[in-house]
Amino acid sequence: MERPVTERLLKMVLPALLLMTGAAPAETLVTAPFLEQHPPVIQQNPGELLEAHASARNLAADFEAIFRQHIHDEGILGAAFVVATPLGVVHAGAAGHTDTSRGQTIDENTPFRIASVSKTFAAGLTGLLVRDGWMRWDDPLIRYLPDFRINGDAGKVQLSHLLGQSTGLMPHAYDNLIEDGLPVERILPHFSKLSYLCTPGLCYSYQNSLFSLIEPVIEQVTARTYGDLMEERIFQPLNMHTASVGFEPFVNDPKHAKPHVRGRGRWITVPVQPNYYRVAPAAGVNASALDMGKWLQAQMGGAPAIIDSDLIRTLTQPRVKTIREMRRKHWRGMLSEAHYGLGWRVYQLGEHRIAYHSGWVSGYRADLAWSQELGIGVAVLMNVESNTISQLTTTFWEMVFASAAPPAVAGVHRTGPGANAPFAP
Repeated sequence: MERPVTERLLKMVLPALLLMTGAAPAETLVTAPFLEQHPPVIQQNPGELLEAHASARNLAADFEAIFRQHIHDEGILGAAFVVATPLGVVHAGAAGHTDTSRGQTIDENTPFRIASVSKTFAAGLTGLLVRDGWMRWDDPLIRYLPDFRINGDAGKVQLSHLLGQSTGLMPHAYDNLIEDGLPVERILPHFSKLSYLCTPGLCYSYQNSLFSLIEPVIEQVTARTYGDLMEERIFQPLNMHTASVGFEPFVNDPKHAKPHVRGRGRWITVPVQPNYYRVAPAAGVNASALDMGKWLQAQMGGAPAIIDSDLIRTLTQPRVKTIREMRRKHWRGMLSEAHYGLGWRVYQLGEHRIAYHSGWVSGYRADLAWSQELGIGVAVLMNVESNTISQLTTTFWEMVFASAAPPAVAGVHRTGPGANAPFAP
């Protein structure tokens, strides 16, 4: 029977792993001191770890060729990606520029807005506070925000419903007020006009403003700001050096990728919009590809002293079905089931399950996905609004599943237009 890798074995394996795989530069990988403090919990023997990490590096190199071809063919101004395993970042790649002046190239350390992928961080931080006893998932929201009112029994809405997109209220409630620049505290009184569409916890209802009510809850119970706690509990422990929360840290970083929208057949550099930063849990995190690789590593058991396996299971447990996701372009031929957990989407792709989230805010797109079963994950970031990102992410998972399957059954069965057609590099 296979036994979990011990800290001692892992530290013996790591130097050989780096040499054998020719992995990314040392600053992009887990280091021995980090492993001493946060030994990964990985259910594989050392030989399998070596093989899996080397295989992931080969796959990442193949994906980079496809990534660069897509960026070129689609005229994407700038993008970056990262592939990671529980041992750390396998490879990060980038192409293009931070703006239309083309004076600064994008690399693995270029910060992007990650938009709604921020929700995975909000859920992770909340989970840490739940684990530490500051609150409970089943606590009613009104325990912390007594002024929260709806047209019904507001006491039914629990913290898990906020982060699980299952409040039972109208989807995207008052996103228009976010876009008008109103902060959450000014949006809060408007919720009194909403009635339940279903009992909380029983149906999917995607939110930004409601989701972000977790910020005042966290700040009330800890007497700390949301941004400071994110820095202290997640960014710093995971060595996410360019990650931040909020508008000011982003625009003040001279290396940040500027946003672009399509106009008159070309990409146009536009100002960074501050509106969705006002709902930080929903869309307020900034990060580079390298940062996202470290976040992926933690989700896959690579930093259990920071994000433990019980918390990961809690966040990625399927809770409510997300039926509309089944019709999502590029994904619909792969999806057999789709759910929302806590801050994470949970996709069943044939026999494989992945945790996933996407993000889209003015001038940016982001995708993040990982497989616990296969021990690999990917993030793709863009400073343009392009659906090419979905094609890249699904292509990556086609490649992963094909490499994991026996030769006779390689690949994932696809339906609909272009079923089982090979992806053009």
